Amino acid sequence: MPGILKQFGKKVLYYRKGKKFSQEKLAKLACLHRTYISQIEIGKRNIALRNIAKLAKALGVSPKDLLK
Repeated sequence: MPGILKQFGKKVLYYRKGKKFSQEKLAKLACLHRTYISQIEIGKRNIALRNIAKLAKALGVSPKDLLK
C-alpha cells in the first residue's frame, strides 16, 4: 500500500508544481489543511475519494489523472 500512496503523492506534487501553487494555495483551493497536503505528497496519508475529487478540481485535472 505505501507504494501507491507515494505514487499518488508524486502526482499531486507534479501537478501542484506545474500550476506554480504553494501547498498553502492548493490547500486553500481544495478546502484542505496544508499539513494534509504535505503528508499526501510524501506518501504518508491515505486519502479519501472525496478529497481526491477536491484536489483534482483545485488542480484543474480529473481525478483519473491523479490516479494514473
